[in-house]
Amino acid sequence: MSEGLSTLAQHCRHMEEIKKSRFLALAAPVDSTEQAQVFLREVSDPSATHNCWAWRIGQDYRFNDDGEPGGTAGRPILQAIEGQGIDRAVVVVTRWYGGIKLGAGGLVRAYGGTAAECLRRAERVPIVAMSRLAVHCDFAGLTLLKARLKELQAEVEREVFGTDGVELWLRLPESRVIEAQLRVSDLSRGRSEAKRLD
Repeated sequence: MSEGLSTLAQHCRHMEEIKKSRFLALAAPVDSTEQAQVFLREVSDPSATHNCWAWRIGQDYRFNDDGEPGGTAGRPILQAIEGQGIDRAVVVVTRWYGGIKLGAGGLVRAYGGTAAECLRRAERVPIVAMSRLAVHCDFAGLTLLKARLKELQAEVEREVFGTDGVELWLRLPESRVIEAQLRVSDLSRGRSEAKRLD
């Protein structure tokens, strides 16, 4: 995960009219290809002239010109996403043709510009690299251990009670892993350790 990337806090929209054509950009945070495809299906307007789109999730990306000349819509939308350091996001720019041709350069500016302005106005949240740890602890130390790990933004994903204690699976920011491992060792007086699951 690259440093400094962010994603959208929530759905956002921006509309522009360019030479009598209306361009509506709709953007959303997504965590998977499936989520991106669901968003595309939900917001694409079958009565519009074009529904062009792009999404990026880590190293995975796709874009589509939906009938506009090649390279004039989907790629400029993707470039708007990348140019603003955004990841895990999908943008659909829907166009209702107004009767005046824009030309290739005009289309690139219209699609890319509408997408960029939508993203520029959007509320963002930083993307935090996450890791997973497994910890085995005795019953007596469970409550204190969970409370102290919560202070490090650790979330319990799974909790399995056995005859000799509890197995916890935790998800926490990568930057807190070493601190969490030390805390587990300290609280258990060396009897437990936090092992990476990734």
